[in-house]
Amino acid sequence: MLYALKIATRYLTASKAQTALLVLGVAVGVFIFIFMSALIGGLAEFILSRTVGDISHVTITAEDGDPAILIRPDGQVLSVIERGRSRTATLAEAATFIPLIETVPGVVAVSPQITGAGFLTRGAQVAQVSVSGLEPGRESAILDLDGYITQGSARLGSGLIVLGETLADDMSLRLGQTLRLQASTGSSAVLTLSGIYDTGNGMIDASRVYVSLSTARTLFGLPQGVTRIEIKLADLNAADATALRIRALTGLDAVPWTDGAEQLMEALNAQPRPAIFSNPSR
Repeated sequence: MLYALKIATRYLTASKAQTALLVLGVAVGVFIFIFMSALIGGLAEFILSRTVGDISHVTITAEDGDPAILIRPDGQVLSVIERGRSRTATLAEAATFIPLIETVPGVVAVSPQITGAGFLTRGAQVAQVSVSGLEPGRESAILDLDGYITQGSARLGSGLIVLGETLADDMSLRLGQTLRLQASTGSSAVLTLSGIYDTGNGMIDASRVYVSLSTARTLFGLPQGVTRIEIKLADLNAADATALRIRALTGLDAVPWTDGAEQLMEALNAQPRPAIFSNPSR
């Protein structure tokens, strides 16, 4: 060992210029390795933040019940009562389930919502929109609405509406203007534009509007319950296990974000896992 060290020392001190060149080459190689690792890690973090950072990690959606069937003792079907198309399915006992879901380990946020379709009108301008009714104080529980606001505020209250910058530009809207929002049920409400957001996602920015949960109840005729519960987790990898735990606890069909996202999972697995993967709420 000492003999090898002696030879190495003699070799390095024999030519200072050669030694300096070797040290410089090693330093450049280490620098390039660190730079590329940081670049790939930053790319993975960007992909995660733009794909799964602002989506629900576990979702519970209300579904219509199966149509009633009348069957004779001999097994012959007498009649089938088809489910109504005009009535919105709801999670009627959401107020009971939400506190239970919040106690599940790994759950960092729960957002009860009422969602549906509607038309936004101002004068002769009409736009088809997707309506999301959020509980005041939980506007940014899933989507970081506060962080995406470019004008006004994300805070929702009675008579207020928040919409995307693309939609605002298409309809030439400004803060403080009044709009009419008509739901698919036929009910409508006159609302004041209180906030404009820009997520960078053209589909969302051009079609999704946010109102308070109480306003959505009026529009869609739902005095109680919600149509959807979105859940944010501290660890994306735990979505499947957490969904199973929520199903066992509540009896509701909790669906993890990984369900039906095979291509997205393949893209994410091809990237290194940065710290944000275990803390997407950053």
